[in-house]
This record gives sequence, C-alpha cells and structure tokens, in this order.
Amino acid sequence: MTGPHTGAEERGDPELGAAQIAEPGAVTIVVPTFNESGNIRELLRRITESVPSRLPCEVLFVDDSTDDTPEVIAGAAQDCPFPVTVIRRETPDGGLGGAVVEGLRGAGSDWIVVMDADLQHPPALVPDLVAEGERTNADLVVASRYIRGGSREGLAGGYRVAVSRTATWLTKALFPRALRGISDPMSGFFAIRRGAVKGAVADGALKPLGYKILLELAVRCRPGTVAEVAFVFRERYAGESKSTPREGIRFLKHLSGLRTSSPLARMLAFGLIGLTGFLPNLVALYLLTRAGMHYLPAEVVANQFGVVWNFLLIEVLLFRDRRGHRHWADRVGRFALLANADLLLRIPLIALFVGWLGLAVLPATGLALLLTFVLRFAATEALVYLPRKGGAPRSSRRSRVRGPRQNS
Repeated sequence: MTGPHTGAEERGDPELGAAQIAEPGAVTIVVPTFNESGNIRELLRRITESVPSRLPCEVLFVDDSTDDTPEVIAGAAQDCPFPVTVIRRETPDGGLGGAVVEGLRGAGSDWIVVMDADLQHPPALVPDLVAEGERTNADLVVASRYIRGGSREGLAGGYRVAVSRTATWLTKALFPRALRGISDPMSGFFAIRRGAVKGAVADGALKPLGYKILLELAVRCRPGTVAEVAFVFRERYAGESKSTPREGIRFLKHLSGLRTSSPLARMLAFGLIGLTGFLPNLVALYLLTRAGMHYLPAEVVANQFGVVWNFLLIEVLLFRDRRGHRHWADRVGRFALLANADLLLRIPLIALFVGWLGLAVLPATGLALLLTFVLRFAATEALVYLPRKGGAPRSSRRSRVRGPRQNS
C-alpha cells in the first residue's frame, strides 16, 4: 500500500490533480439512491464545481427510491456539463450494494468512483482519488477516515462511532489478507479500476447484501495495489440515515457469507454447525424417553430435531445465496434424506473397516465419521444447493437524463 494522500481541495492545493490523471482518464461516478431527493441538486452542483474542470466525468445514479428522486435527478441534470444517467431498478436486490454492482455493470469509464448521495462524501475529492490511483498505479483507492488527515466527525453519536469501530475491527480480523492496506473497510467512498471488477461483475460473482460494498469488492475481487486518500466524513446534508439495526443484521449475514465463500471454509462451518445439532438432538431424546418412548425410536425421532436445527443454520449462514433454484420444501426433503442416509452408511463402513482392514472399533468409527461427514457435505452442496449458472437476472431500466453541453 502507498502512503496516505490528503485531497487537494482539503489542503488548498489547486495544482494537484489533472496533470497526474492519464487521458482519457474519465471517471464514472456511481451514486446509489434510495429516497435522496433532498440531496440531489446540491450533490450535482458540487460535482459540477469540482470535477469536470479536472477530468472528464459522467454521473450514474442507480435508484431504488419510492419518492420523487428520479424526477429531481432529471430536473437537476439539465444544468450539468456532463452526462447524467439513471438506472431505475424494479426490485432492490442486494440493497445498496446490489445497486452499486448494477452501476459497475453500466459504467463506461476506466475509473469508477462510488459515493453516497447524502454529501457525507465530499465530491471535491473525486479527482484526487483518481489522481492517486494513476500516481501509484493502484487498482483500488479508498477514501479513509482513519489515516492522518481523515476524520469521522459526521458520524453523529457515540453509539454510531462504537458500531463503526467494532465493525471495522471485526472485518479486519476476519479478512486480514484481503483487507491488508485498507484502514477503513467500512468506507462507502472509493475509486476502483473497471478492469479490476469487470470479470466478477460479468460472472455474477459479486453477491452483496446491504451497504458495505467495499468489503465485498475487496474480498471477492482481490484488487492488486491499494492506495488510500484521507477524507473528513461530513454530516448528512438532508434526509435520514439508512443505517438501522436491520442493516446491522444484514451486515453480519454478509460477513458470514464472505467468510464461508471458499469450499474449505464452508466445510469447516458445516462441521461446526453439525456439532451444534447435538444439543437439540439430546434435549429431544431426553424429553421423549422421559415421556415413555423406547430409546430406539426416540433416537430416530430426536435425530430429526438435530436435522431441522442444522438445516436452518446452514440455510442462513452457508447457502443464503444458493436457495433460489429449489423450493424450500424440496431443499428440506433432500437435506433430511442425506442426513438420515448418513446413519445407514456409517454402520456398514465401520463393519468394512473392522472386518476387511483389521482396524479396532474406535479408529474404524472415527474414520467412518470423517468419511461420512465429507460425503454428506459434498452431497449437500451438490444436490441441495447446486450453484446457479451465470449472474442473477436483472430487472432495471436505464435512461440518459442529460447529455454534456456543447462546447463545454
């Protein structure tokens, strides 16, 4: 990672920027919006004041709003000396992160800057992000609150500061390699080369959930060189924050999905979930035998409680993004069949290892448990949660609301 760079506008250094940007160093500014009508005119005004004079740009809004935000964009864009486009999504798949992915797909420039519409991210810093990327030959340039010259002063309240700090610590602890060189993985303000994400976008490899899209890109795309630019996180210009406890839950689910994205990690998590299934199994067995049921049929019935427990955790924690191609009842049936088949397979394997290989009972049992676990994981992934081919279907409408002025 290169050293921190403070934005030219923040330092009052007007000379830095345009000379460092390779031509055609155009930038697409991707702005996801959800009911941000009160911020649009001021956002476009500030972009007009600070960006076109230093590098060519276009602005691409990806809108999920239920208010008049698209109409406000169309009106405000008439005074802009650069193209303004709106992609209107019919369904807000993936939340804000999904909107950013749609913007990455539609961007036409070598550099893409992602920023919020609420002006907590200063538009004047856009040229500096691109300039730093060109200067350092970086694939990703993060606007960071946590390096020298940066500040989170707009993050109102001790609660939000604590949540932000905890989330930053947690993500860096879970992904130390992928986030090496990124001091602010929770930042929603960054520049990335289109080439660094083009393959992942085309293949449908990005699976954002909620608003922490930088984390998604850093973990799944693994951009080569990373640079950082300090910025001061401002107060929201208008409207209300979209950060809610519900978004916090989505963030934790997103972390779980990213952490278990590799087959080995999924298999380890599958085993840990299986171990937790012993608890409902044993509780059910105790209650059934206390009620007078014979222990053998009680064992079979109690096993189903563990199966249901495991299925629910696996659905939420491991295969959240692989549930769409089968009805839930089909998934339940297949999972239960595999889980119970494990019992039928284990005993013949133990007999085989003892009789043919001459193993003692305990090593034979351990080997049988290991083999059936690996087979059950592979069968569950392949037969219950077979990944869908290609990217998720898109439902969106794209419209150019303003072209660049002539002779500008």
